Amino acid sequence: MLDESFLALLACPACDSRPRLEQSGEELVCTVCRRRYPVVDGIPHLLVEEATLPEPGNAHP
Repeated sequence: MLDESFLALLACPACDSRPRLEQSGEELVCTVCRRRYPVVDGIPHLLVEEATLPEPGNAHP
C-alpha cells in the first residue's frame, strides 16, 4: 500500500488537470479519466502506454 502523502504528489499523465489517483489493489486509478496504472513491487508505473483504459460506458462511475 502506498503512503497517502506520496499519492497526493502523483498525477495522471493522461489528463490536463491534476486529478487525484486512488489506490485499488495493485493499481492506481485516475478519478477523472479512470485509467488504471500498475504498481509493480511498490513502484507506480505512471506511463500512458502501460495504463488500462476503462471499458466504454464506464469512464465515470
